[in-house]
Amino acid sequence: MNAATRYRLLNNFMIFISIIGVAVALLDSGFTLPTWLQQVFHIFYLAIIFLGFTLTAGRYLYTKKPLTLSKVAVFDFFTSIAIIILLGAHFTDLVRLGLSGPVDGFVAIKIAVFVTFIREMSDHDFNLKRTFLNPAQFFILSFLSVVLIGALLLMMPNATTQPLSFIDALFTATSAVCVTGLIVVDTATYFTTFGQVIIMGLIQIGGLGILTFVTYFSYFFKGGVSYETQASISEMSHMSGMSDVVSTLKSILYVTFVVEAVAAALIYVSIYNIESMDWSEQLFFSVFHAVSAFCNAGFSTFSAGLYDDSLRFNYPLQLIIVTTFIFGGMGFTIVVNVLRYLRYRAQRLLYRNDQRCAYQPWLLNINSRITLIMTGALLLIGVIGVMIFEYNSVLAEHTSFFGKLVTAFFTGATPRTAGFNSVDMGTLAFPTIMLTIFLMWIGASPNSTGGGIKTSTFAIALLNTLSLARGQNKVEVFKRQIAEISIRRAFSIMWLSLLVIGTGVTLISYDQPELDLIKVVFECFSAYSTVGLSLNLTTELSDFSKIVVSVIMFVGRVSMLTIFIALLKNRRPRHYHYPTEEITIN
Repeated sequence: MNAATRYRLLNNFMIFISIIGVAVALLDSGFTLPTWLQQVFHIFYLAIIFLGFTLTAGRYLYTKKPLTLSKVAVFDFFTSIAIIILLGAHFTDLVRLGLSGPVDGFVAIKIAVFVTFIREMSDHDFNLKRTFLNPAQFFILSFLSVVLIGALLLMMPNATTQPLSFIDALFTATSAVCVTGLIVVDTATYFTTFGQVIIMGLIQIGGLGILTFVTYFSYFFKGGVSYETQASISEMSHMSGMSDVVSTLKSILYVTFVVEAVAAALIYVSIYNIESMDWSEQLFFSVFHAVSAFCNAGFSTFSAGLYDDSLRFNYPLQLIIVTTFIFGGMGFTIVVNVLRYLRYRAQRLLYRNDQRCAYQPWLLNINSRITLIMTGALLLIGVIGVMIFEYNSVLAEHTSFFGKLVTAFFTGATPRTAGFNSVDMGTLAFPTIMLTIFLMWIGASPNSTGGGIKTSTFAIALLNTLSLARGQNKVEVFKRQIAEISIRRAFSIMWLSLLVIGTGVTLISYDQPELDLIKVVFECFSAYSTVGLSLNLTTELSDFSKIVVSVIMFVGRVSMLTIFIALLKNRRPRHYHYPTEEITIN
């Protein structure tokens, strides 16, 4: 057996044992176990960490390549130092408390096990083409797996303050992974801090997608991603080319964590005067809401959300959160493109005579232009609509015009799949409800954390309608012609969304005919567009209706078109054309 084979077998063994270690750590955290069993588990953790150390050292001691100061080496060095410090603190506690003393809740050792798992898993060759699933099937299965695992984690006794049924756990996990925000139990009172951390993790994974994390870690530790994997990810995310797949994924992670960190810091500053919370609770509140806002999830650790008495008049907090979820709903590729454009404009302004800052046409691509225009137009429609319909209603409690404007802006922007509410949704006027349904249906932008049919889909449908009215046979905008496949995809997404929503409304109304129809319609649109707003109906749903809404949320997150692609076999293109016939439409 050669060295490469031995290393591969050892790496596979470490992946297997570290997976067991992570599972044991979760069980150890989620259940109250006997002290002797906790001691056994901690010995197991230490064994995993020791083996991880041995394998990491072997990578550098037995390599034939010259040692260089790479980013992976720096990562291994600092994580090794950190784990050594954690082990020192751990053994210090053991000596101080005695070998038989309780050591449950020693989070640092569990974190070290998780880091070991990430390190070993990332060093494994990751290639989507080696699986028996096509990209669409893999995409759907990854979300479904996270939902089921999340539901089991939320059912652990230490995650909740009282027993949680599987249906409610499944609904909550689906809502978190699909970044929706609909809840059947109160997140603030029903879940412990450990349970809320699980929900926050599910939101982060669901917002970015598990493949984003897997691909980036594989790239980081192995220095590259296979051509086949890049092709698969490009197909799943509808990227135009493969040349920038890895760089786009890196930008997605960097932008996400930077925006969330900045938002958390600003939120922390804006809530300093809440006397009922100490600094640690304020810090957790800030991080949780920053992640929830950027991922357009709508979950809150307050029972009334941002409508809480201590938050509803905190206008700086509302502006911070609304800016964060608008940023997250614009789409990762759009944000990256806009940031590059702004950097280019700044360089052009500062270094006018520098040849390196020469004019670059179409740096702000057509996707970004359409998205920015549609986002601005829909936000304006939402704000004006809320100001007109609710000025003397839900906005009346805000005495200043600035307060009314901020609340109207927040209420008009949150249907763009954010799900936060700073007003009582049950008291909205009927015109506001209809406007909210319309905005929820459109939703956020492509390749974002939000849902809905997407702004670009609605824009293409609108442009196609205008071109037909003008007698044109092509859809043109910004001196560019929209591809026929984009038009076909847009109309497929639109009618499939209405099909799913209509089916959901029919099933829920059949199961619970006593429910108000407009509330059921609102709930289904909110679920499909992964918004999370509700007219105070979610807690009244039966188990069957909860399953229906869960399915709608899942379908809305992965899209019905993706499900059709996963189920139907691709047909090879045929190199011929039938005679063209025009069908009578109206």
